[in-house]
Amino acid sequence: MKVLISKITLVIPYSYSLKDKRRVVKALKDRVWSKFRVSISEIEEQDSLQRAVLGTVYVSNDKELLDTIMNKILNLIETNYPGLLYDYIYTIETY
Repeated sequence: MKVLISKITLVIPYSYSLKDKRRVVKALKDRVWSKFRVSISEIEEQDSLQRAVLGTVYVSNDKELLDTIMNKILNLIETNYPGLLYDYIYTIETY
Protein backbone atom coordinates (compact mmCIF):
# COMPACT_ATOMS: atom_id res chain seq x y z
CA MET A 1 0.00 0.00 0.00
CA LYS A 2 1.32 3.43 -0.95
CA VAL A 3 0.08 6.70 0.52
CA LEU A 4 0.44 10.16 -1.03
CA ILE A 5 0.70 12.89 1.62
CA SER A 6 0.98 16.51 0.57
CA LYS A 7 1.03 19.98 2.06
CA ILE A 8 -0.03 22.81 -0.26
CA THR A 9 0.43 26.45 0.73
CA LEU A 10 -1.77 29.07 -0.91
CA VAL A 11 -1.64 32.85 -0.84
CA ILE A 12 -4.97 34.61 -1.42
CA PRO A 13 -4.01 38.26 -1.96
CA TYR A 14 -7.55 39.51 -2.67
CA SER A 15 -8.97 38.11 0.59
CA TYR A 16 -9.83 40.84 3.09
CA SER A 17 -11.87 38.74 5.51
CA LEU A 18 -12.04 35.15 6.69
CA LYS A 19 -15.29 34.85 4.75
CA ASP A 20 -13.48 35.73 1.50
CA LYS A 21 -10.74 33.23 2.28
CA ARG A 22 -13.15 30.44 3.23
CA ARG A 23 -15.11 30.89 0.00
CA VAL A 24 -11.95 30.37 -2.08
CA VAL A 25 -10.65 27.49 0.05
CA LYS A 26 -14.01 25.71 0.09
CA ALA A 27 -14.41 26.04 -3.69
CA LEU A 28 -10.89 24.67 -4.23
CA LYS A 29 -11.36 21.79 -1.79
CA ASP A 30 -14.71 20.86 -3.33
CA ARG A 31 -13.29 20.90 -6.85
CA VAL A 32 -10.24 18.77 -5.92
CA TRP A 33 -12.39 16.28 -4.01
CA SER A 34 -15.04 15.95 -6.72
CA LYS A 35 -12.49 15.50 -9.50
CA PHE A 36 -9.93 13.20 -7.79
CA ARG A 37 -11.65 11.87 -4.63
CA VAL A 38 -8.60 12.94 -2.62
CA SER A 39 -9.01 13.59 1.09
CA ILE A 40 -8.29 17.30 1.53
CA SER A 41 -8.50 19.63 4.50
CA GLU A 42 -7.22 23.00 5.70
CA ILE A 43 -4.54 22.07 8.23
CA GLU A 44 -2.79 25.34 9.14
CA GLU A 45 -3.23 29.12 8.99
CA GLN A 46 -6.99 28.94 9.71
CA ASP A 47 -7.01 32.44 11.22
CA SER A 48 -4.85 34.05 8.55
CA LEU A 49 -6.73 36.23 6.07
CA GLN A 50 -4.47 35.64 3.08
CA ARG A 51 -2.76 32.28 3.64
CA ALA A 52 -4.11 28.76 3.64
CA VAL A 53 -2.36 25.44 4.05
CA LEU A 54 -4.11 22.36 2.74
CA GLY A 55 -3.24 18.76 3.42
CA THR A 56 -4.14 15.93 1.06
CA VAL A 57 -4.02 12.16 1.38
CA TYR A 58 -4.59 9.50 -1.26
CA VAL A 59 -4.07 5.72 -1.08
CA SER A 60 -3.19 3.42 -3.95
CA ASN A 61 -0.98 0.48 -4.87
CA ASP A 62 0.51 2.33 -7.85
CA LYS A 63 3.25 4.94 -7.29
CA GLU A 64 2.88 6.34 -10.83
CA LEU A 65 -0.82 6.92 -10.22
CA LEU A 66 -0.01 8.86 -7.04
CA ASP A 67 2.53 11.03 -8.89
CA THR A 68 0.01 11.65 -11.65
CA ILE A 69 -2.76 12.57 -9.20
CA MET A 70 -0.48 15.06 -7.42
CA ASN A 71 0.56 16.67 -10.69
CA LYS A 72 -3.08 16.94 -11.79
CA ILE A 73 -4.05 18.55 -8.47
CA LEU A 74 -1.28 21.13 -8.83
CA ASN A 75 -2.27 21.76 -12.45
CA LEU A 76 -5.92 22.22 -11.44
CA ILE A 77 -4.92 24.79 -8.81
CA GLU A 78 -2.64 26.69 -11.19
CA THR A 79 -5.20 26.63 -14.02
CA ASN A 80 -8.37 27.49 -12.10
CA TYR A 81 -6.86 29.65 -9.35
CA PRO A 82 -3.86 31.40 -10.96
CA GLY A 83 -1.41 32.98 -8.55
CA LEU A 84 -2.66 31.17 -5.44
CA LEU A 85 -0.15 28.32 -5.32
CA TYR A 86 2.76 29.48 -3.19
CA ASP A 87 4.50 26.24 -2.23
CA TYR A 88 3.93 22.53 -1.98
CA ILE A 89 5.64 19.43 -0.71
CA TYR A 90 4.59 15.85 -1.05
CA THR A 91 5.81 12.39 -0.24
CA ILE A 92 4.76 8.87 -1.09
CA GLU A 93 5.06 6.45 1.80
CA THR A 94 4.93 2.68 1.54
CA TYR A 95 3.22 0.63 4.24
